[in-house]
Amino acid sequence: MLSVAGTAGGQTAAPQGSEIYAQRCASCHDQTGARIPTRDALQKLSPSRILKTLDFGAMMSIAYPLRRNEREAVAKFLGHGEEDRPLPASAFCKANIRIMRGPASATWGGWSPAPTNTRFQTPASAGLTATDVPKLELKWAFGFPGDVTAFAAPTVLNGTVFVGSAGGSVHAIDAETGCLHWIYQANAPVRSAMAVVGTGAQTRLVFSDQNGWVHALVARTGKQQWRIRPEEHEATRLTGASAVNGDIIYVPAASWEETRSIDPKYPCCTFRGSISAVRVRDGAVIWKTYLVDEPKQTGTTSAGTPTFGPSGSGVWSRPTVDEKRGLLYITTGDNYSHPATTTSDAIMALDLKSGRIVWSQQFTPNDVYNSACGSRGANCPENSGPDYDFGSSALLVRASDGRELVVAGQKSGVVYAVDPDKGQLVWQARVGRGSTNGGVQWGMASDGRNVYAPVSDVVRPPGGVGGAAAVGNATLDPRVGGGLTALDIATGNKTWFASPVACDPPRPGCSPAQPGAATTIDGAVFSGSMDGHIRAFSTTDGHVLWDYNTQKSYTTVNGVSASGGSLDGAGPVIAGGMVFVNSGYPRFGGTPGNVLLAFGVRP
Repeated sequence: MLSVAGTAGGQTAAPQGSEIYAQRCASCHDQTGARIPTRDALQKLSPSRILKTLDFGAMMSIAYPLRRNEREAVAKFLGHGEEDRPLPASAFCKANIRIMRGPASATWGGWSPAPTNTRFQTPASAGLTATDVPKLELKWAFGFPGDVTAFAAPTVLNGTVFVGSAGGSVHAIDAETGCLHWIYQANAPVRSAMAVVGTGAQTRLVFSDQNGWVHALVARTGKQQWRIRPEEHEATRLTGASAVNGDIIYVPAASWEETRSIDPKYPCCTFRGSISAVRVRDGAVIWKTYLVDEPKQTGTTSAGTPTFGPSGSGVWSRPTVDEKRGLLYITTGDNYSHPATTTSDAIMALDLKSGRIVWSQQFTPNDVYNSACGSRGANCPENSGPDYDFGSSALLVRASDGRELVVAGQKSGVVYAVDPDKGQLVWQARVGRGSTNGGVQWGMASDGRNVYAPVSDVVRPPGGVGGAAAVGNATLDPRVGGGLTALDIATGNKTWFASPVACDPPRPGCSPAQPGAATTIDGAVFSGSMDGHIRAFSTTDGHVLWDYNTQKSYTTVNGVSASGGSLDGAGPVIAGGMVFVNSGYPRFGGTPGNVLLAFGVRP
């Protein structure tokens, strides 16, 4: 068992790019087709451009079963073109524009400004009122060169925007002008928000990448302080931002292994979701808590491949710090293989100092699912579950009657509120239908009165809609999905519902689904849609205050050709009178894009 599990969990011997190409790619790219680039055309691209396409581009759904080193091998084998040119000097800030030159109030630190993960920006820090919102207009656009996805969650610190990219670059951008202070190149795509630790010259940015590495940088210079890989499994994927408490960050770990299972030869599954407590000053791991027991061999598939379990229960979102109780709240994903555990699809509380599990409340038992189930492949577990895991953070909120609650939204389309001391259910409310890519996906928001829950419920109808060509290997129903619900914190009763807006006209990659995280200020809540629109709704009754279609081409401040696309993943960020929105997300069939947009109030 150990040898097989080691093969699945660790790095394998260096793969040969020519062999992987012959096995996985040649059947399409050695042929001539109107929509498929030939091998000769691919060889004119650079290795890094090909790797970007495999990681988060048009080929990502095909490449997901490949390990990272296999993708790198294919890219090196195929790519013979020149690498992308560096940005022009005109893209960088002049000497008189200092980094972090704005007021301390012009800050949005990490996934949410507060450790409670409510994604609420106070009036002083927002610099924006509900009355100002209809007057928002585009101030500048910044393009990510060579990317087709703009999915990273920005962090704003004293008027400087720090944001990652699908190409693995981290940018320090002046919020007012869009000029660049510095660029840091990570070794994999960066989608997590930067955690801010320390003050002044000692301020550090800590973030994770999609290949399992955690990086610590000096905020002012972009100089690397340390880099660690806290989870050894080959398929580790660090999507959620780290939570901060003093000099300790809490790193959530999820995995690519759910998609590795598409390959019938892959021994599924051995990844275990975890939380690692890391000391910022030196990168030392203080404690680590796994959320399932160590996997053991459980049998073989119909293809003769060994099976392992338990597995899964990854953490996709930023943990929530409750310093008063000394607790860390997390939400977990599904199991990938049998046996099922009680820690999947759950809200959990861990002790901040030791990582001990204090309580766990599961909401969808026996949700054992992996991507092989889409085609009923050999690795799909018997009696597979609905894939109703939690992808969004829990919110720590206070109701009007003084009670504190932990509230989380699930892909099932249900929002749950539990008691923070013992995890007992207080109320639940259905806000969507739920599905594999439905329900609450990436995040809710709360202003202390309501919880605002955007819903995906994206639909892929059999055979397509109106014969529209697929984008990102999927065709989305342009009439179904989406919606934003306001729930009273104390009761879970619906305060109002803002209906989704159908795509008009219907077009490839367009859906009214709202999978991205919501953001709120006093009087307005912002929610993006896969149709490319970012909208602001009144927190009083849900009527639209502002609507901007990001799906267009832009002249950028850094001279990069850029366009907007679907809005998914990270929600808008608001600080210092500005709204920052990343546009472009083709993974689930949406429209690609590679632009960061900055909005301010017109004079």
